[in-house]
Amino acid sequence: MISLSVAWDDIGGLVDAHERFLAGARVEADVRGPVLESWKRCRSVGLQPHQLLLPYEAGLSLDELFLRAAEPVLAELLDSLAEMGTVLAVCDGRGRVIQRLGGAKALRERLDAVHFAPGFDASEGVAGTNGVGTALAQRGPVYVVGREHFADCLQPFACAGSPVRNPLSGRVEAVLDLTCLRDDGDPAMLRLVRAAAQDIEARLLEQATERERALLAAYHRADLAAGGAPRPPDHGAPGQGGDGLGRIDLAVLREKAEELIASPNRTLDEVLLSGGRVATLLRRQIFGAAGETGAAVEARILGGPRLTGLGLPVTPPADADAHADGSAKASAPAAGAPAHPARARAAVPPASRPVETVGDILDGAGSRLLLLGEPGVGRLAVLARRRLEFLHEAGTRIGTTLDVTRTAEELAEVMVPRFADFVAVDLPDVVLRGEEPEELGGLDALRRVAIRAVRRQPHHLYDVGDTVAYVPSTPQARCLDTRQSVMEPVLAEAGGWLAQDPQRLERVLAVGAHSLITVPLRARGTTLGVVSFYRSVRPAPFEDDDLSLAQELVGRAAVCIDNARRYTREHNTALALQRSLLPKGRPEQSAVEVACRYLPAQAGVGGDWFDVIPLSGARVALVVGDVVGHGLHAAATMGRLRTAVQNFCSLDLSPDDLLTHLDDLVGRLDRGEGWAVDSAQADSGIVGATCLYAVYDPVSRRCTLTCAGHPLPAVVAPDGTVEFIDLPSGQLLGLGGMPFETVEVELAEGSQLVLYTDGLVEDRHRDIDSGLDRLRTVLAAAGRAPEDTCEAVLDALLPVRPGDDVALLVARTHVLGPDRIAEWELPSDPAVVSRARSAVTAQLAAWGLDELAFTTELVASELVTNAIRHATGPVQLRLLRDRALICEVSDGSSTSPRLRRARSEDEGGRGLFLVARLTERWGTRYTPSGKVIWTEQPLP
Repeated sequence: MISLSVAWDDIGGLVDAHERFLAGARVEADVRGPVLESWKRCRSVGLQPHQLLLPYEAGLSLDELFLRAAEPVLAELLDSLAEMGTVLAVCDGRGRVIQRLGGAKALRERLDAVHFAPGFDASEGVAGTNGVGTALAQRGPVYVVGREHFADCLQPFACAGSPVRNPLSGRVEAVLDLTCLRDDGDPAMLRLVRAAAQDIEARLLEQATERERALLAAYHRADLAAGGAPRPPDHGAPGQGGDGLGRIDLAVLREKAEELIASPNRTLDEVLLSGGRVATLLRRQIFGAAGETGAAVEARILGGPRLTGLGLPVTPPADADAHADGSAKASAPAAGAPAHPARARAAVPPASRPVETVGDILDGAGSRLLLLGEPGVGRLAVLARRRLEFLHEAGTRIGTTLDVTRTAEELAEVMVPRFADFVAVDLPDVVLRGEEPEELGGLDALRRVAIRAVRRQPHHLYDVGDTVAYVPSTPQARCLDTRQSVMEPVLAEAGGWLAQDPQRLERVLAVGAHSLITVPLRARGTTLGVVSFYRSVRPAPFEDDDLSLAQELVGRAAVCIDNARRYTREHNTALALQRSLLPKGRPEQSAVEVACRYLPAQAGVGGDWFDVIPLSGARVALVVGDVVGHGLHAAATMGRLRTAVQNFCSLDLSPDDLLTHLDDLVGRLDRGEGWAVDSAQADSGIVGATCLYAVYDPVSRRCTLTCAGHPLPAVVAPDGTVEFIDLPSGQLLGLGGMPFETVEVELAEGSQLVLYTDGLVEDRHRDIDSGLDRLRTVLAAAGRAPEDTCEAVLDALLPVRPGDDVALLVARTHVLGPDRIAEWELPSDPAVVSRARSAVTAQLAAWGLDELAFTTELVASELVTNAIRHATGPVQLRLLRDRALICEVSDGSSTSPRLRRARSEDEGGRGLFLVARLTERWGTRYTPSGKVIWTEQPLP
């Protein structure tokens, strides 16, 4: 064998052309065109010449029919290569090596080192320029030697590859490749591998049915009789025809050709392609020698290069004339055509065979065969494609929401008018409520959930929302009883259907209703309802194919409805849990007038909560919080936090201390500290929570606020002026490590304090700044009641279907006037106790509370005595007449008294016990300067 390595590498300038190409230099003069195009494709996908990573997949094989056709050809080729030491590789249509045959041991070992072995991918996109991948990319035979390989590791080799197509499908079934060392390479390898590929294609054609071969032969005879002359194939770029047609253009052409074949009364069609080009399609009849009939569609491109057989080399049938060079080539059908053995398939003709008679019809321009088939086959292909398109569209339009009613409406909307003229969906009430349905029967009452019609006419007995009770003979009742679909192609003869309401249904027949299909909505083994499809406008009645299509679509919709039902059940459960954990009434207190709202999210129950908690000294705590997330876990966590806040409030903690304790609790919950039977039951964590805690004192009119990552509260002054309190934002609860800061503001009587969660002012369509601006505008009104404020805020800021739950709390402040307050500064002298008793008695008489004088005098005496005896600093006595009579004694000590039961021999320890028994409530709260002991007695 003559070595061409010197001529190909050195004389051609490939010594440094590869390096210059990678550096961005122009190398067109030094590199063959097909090789340079391959290099460009390799560079475009990011391949590195010095580093290849070839995918591997075990267990690859080829089609049995192909192997049966290829085995004798490959065996003959191996015999001819026995003395040359050349390796024969057989790859699949994706470029993956399936078999590697023959070759010297040393060559096989070197190919193993570069992973050119069975299971590895040799496609151009991963292996670079080579005989397999480049032949597949260029859709034709190629020869690559030495430095023409893009990858450095492949440059010691020479290879020739050729794709093998199935002549009846046009699909590349395999790629043949001959590989040897570069010094042993010869262009004659290309002729060998191409001839072997053509022989395999001819044997594949022999495996076709007689009818398929006869139709192809009939077309070629008519083609040659018209004066056709062969030309060399014009191979296009990968994925394109010889005219530069892309995959989309080819798909559109084949689709229109199928429709033209399926339409016996149409002969011409025009198709708009990319780049402003127009394809003219012509349909003509084909008659075989044995009486076979078919149709051929030929195409001509206007505004661009002529169509040349889509760039696919093909092999002619056995009885076709040979080419001038003696090689046999036949037409190959277009990919994706029907493949029934008794029917002709879509075919692509010889790559460059002109049809002069058709060209005369089309202004003398050359036309090419695009598709070959039978009208019946074309109709089935068109119907199958339209059915797949319909199923795809239905899959995207049905089930877009987790709402049972909306999903039923989407099913009806999809089916009208493309499938039926009227659709009705009936479901039981338990499904609408999200409950688990029992097995439905034909006598069970249903509710009409959705209807859809092409025009207003009395097709139905019931409207949306009406209860439907079908009589046993109706198709709907039989459908529910048997769990099987029922088709009535002639409604006029369906006595069971007429029995539902003979008079009304006779009128329905009179306006054109003629056929009916009823399909049970079944999902996961349960019947959820029934769907009825009517035809009246279109004349064709329902057929068996329509029944199967309706069953498939209703089956998909049933799964979506069941998913929506399950979601509704979980949503209702979580909502019930959350509402049970939220305040059920308004506590008795006089500090503020409160209005509140809670709106659950449309997508799921969240963890928002609010609370109004009366405190000692006529004060009140206002709380709003938000647990991140939705669902049962968020609702349960909200209940835990609300309970914790109430318990901390009973200790009369300051706002910053309360949030510190709550932060510690959330941190422990997030860490899962607690009892769990197994890891699956362990606390899944809160993953963040916010809280705003405010305490308002109606005596001093001062409000103390602390925030943990929550939106800022708003204050509406009596004149309508709106301000957002500038609070330190603080960190989310559960993070720990940072103290919470408090802010104290003085509020005028009649001011409104507005607390809310972020769902009110922020969503995916609106940022928080614009939401706050809008809230400020809505709140700017004087003299509005809290209830009116809530309504105005929700109307202005909330959409119809909120994406997050919302808690809103509006509190209008009141003031405890001087006529309800009495206070005395007392020195630390035991003698002052008697004066304190006298002052209390006189004040109660002035308030008309003489009935409480004895008890209050005793309580005040005990508390003042304990403060003088056990505490330090000034002592203050204060009486507040609110909803209860409040008695408070403050001192400068932080020591808290402890209630204990005195023994019979003890001389002291009974005072605080008497105080607890004589009053309704008592407790201790701490102040920056000491503490306050307080008691409450109910008013007469």
